[in-house]
Amino acid sequence: MGRKEELRMRPGKLEYGYNSYTEQDGKNSDMLMDFGILKMKKGDVHEDKENKEKAYLLIFGEVTFEWEGNKVEAKRGSCFDEDPWCLHVPAGVDVKITADGEAELSVQRKYNPKKFPAIFYRPEEVRVETRGTGTMNETNTRVVKTLIDKSINEDSSIVLGEIICYPGKWGGFAPHTHPQPEIYYYKFFPENGYGFLEVGDDVVKVKHDDAVKLAGGTTHPHVTAPGYAMYCIWTIPHLEDNPYIKPTNIPEHEWVLDPNAKIWPEK
Repeated sequence: MGRKEELRMRPGKLEYGYNSYTEQDGKNSDMLMDFGILKMKKGDVHEDKENKEKAYLLIFGEVTFEWEGNKVEAKRGSCFDEDPWCLHVPAGVDVKITADGEAELSVQRKYNPKKFPAIFYRPEEVRVETRGTGTMNETNTRVVKTLIDKSINEDSSIVLGEIICYPGKWGGFAPHTHPQPEIYYYKFFPENGYGFLEVGDDVVKVKHDDAVKLAGGTTHPHVTAPGYAMYCIWTIPHLEDNPYIKPTNIPEHEWVLDPNAKIWPEK
């Protein structure tokens, strides 16, 4: 198996139930957390009693979340056009999810002894930013949605968010790094779309439902093919003595971030 195939985790067609990509104590353990996709049909019930911090992000569909006596119905028609719902609980809190129709959710789990109140994020509570506007002739304009980071939950052991890249445009340029590992999980619209992801000196072609392992210290900007919108879940485990705060840009490419930078053919 080549390096690119080791980086790219492609399960084939997602099956109903929990589709595991990484396991903190098993496969791809270098990602330091569990990551998977829960695919459900109407009437399916998923119960999670793992003694870990857990985050369930609704990618699309209709589900009912239950935890600590709470019961909330959530509906998301499209991960490209609507903001997410997400349930985030500390270790020791059980989660039950019932599908009220077809649905997919991302699942993050990580050992974390710190206690914090369970939080249910509704779409209107998610931090949504358009980044890249006014730079690089708009070739790096994208939408970034942050659900969990240290500024939102100091006691969490993970970072979780979404990126929407416009057809033919980049995300995450200039190239940047951070010491913590990261997982990118992709969807495309239409589904036969694809993009390219830089992983250090390698380039990985990514397709619908692919996930890619990003080791700490590797650069990882990405670009989507013309005509295809790209959705990406990004999730980072904090290192015990080194939490993720912000990335470090590669200095030789930082000049493109200046709104006054002259770019060919203007330059």
